[in-house]
Amino acid sequence: MKPKKLPLRMCLGCNEMKPKKELIRVVKSPEGEISLDFTGKKSGRGAYICHNAECLRLARKARRFEKSFSCKIEESVYEVMENELRSEPQNG
Repeated sequence: MKPKKLPLRMCLGCNEMKPKKELIRVVKSPEGEISLDFTGKKSGRGAYICHNAECLRLARKARRFEKSFSCKIEESVYEVMENELRSEPQNG
């Protein structure tokens, strides 16, 4: 029996390939709302970051979310995401 393939995703902050389960999905909903998706099941376009605020800051500085989602992201959205990231307990 073949071992199960682990899905990998790239963190937009540190650009490291990591198992999907270790990363947090940032989703742009069909309505255009951007938020953190801790379950990984929300519908919409997804991008991934590590579970630390530094990777979020790096991705924000390099405007990687804006490139990934092809839209302008307000500063308030980043602040909300950073607060959610700090309040969510890290799994694993």
